[in-house]
Amino acid sequence: MTTARASSEVLPPPTQRYSILGWLRNNLFGSITDTILTVVALVIAVGFSFAFFRWAFSVANWAVVVDNFPLFMKGQYPIDQVWRLWLCVYLLAALTGLIWGVFVQGRIITGVILLEVPVFLALAALGLGAPTGGLLIVLLDVVGLHFYFLGRSNPRRFQRVVTTSLLLYFPLVILIIRGFGEEGFLSLVPSNLWGGLLLSLLLAAVGIVLSFPLGVLLALGRQSEMRAVKTLCVIYIEFIRGVPLITLLFMGQVMLPFFLPSGMTVDRVIRAAVAIILFAAAYLAENVRGGLQSIPRGQYEAADAIALSGYQKMRRIILPQALRTVIPVLVGQFIGLFKDTSLVALVGLLDLLGIARGVLANPAYIGRQLEVYIFITMVYWVFSYSMSYGSRRLETSLGVGER
Repeated sequence: MTTARASSEVLPPPTQRYSILGWLRNNLFGSITDTILTVVALVIAVGFSFAFFRWAFSVANWAVVVDNFPLFMKGQYPIDQVWRLWLCVYLLAALTGLIWGVFVQGRIITGVILLEVPVFLALAALGLGAPTGGLLIVLLDVVGLHFYFLGRSNPRRFQRVVTTSLLLYFPLVILIIRGFGEEGFLSLVPSNLWGGLLLSLLLAAVGIVLSFPLGVLLALGRQSEMRAVKTLCVIYIEFIRGVPLITLLFMGQVMLPFFLPSGMTVDRVIRAAVAIILFAAAYLAENVRGGLQSIPRGQYEAADAIALSGYQKMRRIILPQALRTVIPVLVGQFIGLFKDTSLVALVGLLDLLGIARGVLANPAYIGRQLEVYIFITMVYWVFSYSMSYGSRRLETSLGVGER
């Protein structure tokens, strides 16, 4: 019995475990069926790739994207105020470099790949005849590297700085982009001039940041022993989950003014953001509730045994474990929320999809739908994959599924 168990646990030779040929044999050509499926999939992939690249380099006309690239990125945001957007991007590069130096020190290859992205964008800008834009993009690497080495020099010292910066970054970005006052250094830029990817990212960020605490509170309320609180939370969650997001967006744009005092108006972007927050919070509450129910009863009893208050019990013991358990689900919801921001185009807001529809309405670009939609598809994919990758790194660092 012992000999059989020991023989079944013998690992294959190192050449099969670590070499490329060993990986191919174990994963793609391990049996006749696997070999047939691999060959068929490879033929289909090669045929599709050949057809796509032939269309992309010989048939497609990418002038529709090149000519309208600033419009896709920022909408009608004033040209003389674009420096604000660059400032937000540079702050993000600095924060990313600092985070990488403090928390993700070992991922050198991934860091190099991330550094290469601005270089390729800079080369593309130079190829399009925009040397200034190329230089500004290259400087992103310089800023990111500087803060990476700064964080790596003393990770323990900068941990609190990173946490504080993450909390302050989003409000600071809103302040920089919106501004205040009629004139001056940061003059007010109305939200009706925000558009393109800028608006999509802001709506997604607002939805993610503000729906999270609301969703956690709703989940705790649904688990509450106070019947009134529990009933209100259940009614809210089930009502919102039973209504499509587009319905909430239309209600916010069309019906909300009827409930406001005469002469009072609410910005259309704020109405859309509120609808997205309320919608996302209901689904997030159910995800968090699932995490709360996965915590063994003994954890609650142990917290009671050491005389922790209800707040301390949730903050120090229950919630950290519950949120750690549902990280994949939460990030999946955030990715869906980012893509759902495209629905605001149906209520007249010019997000990335709304700008695309406006560009395609131009007679000069008739018949260029495929180029435009492939471009915005790639934009959505880049940001969605970035969130997915960040989720996997967070799960690995927290040991989700391992302990």
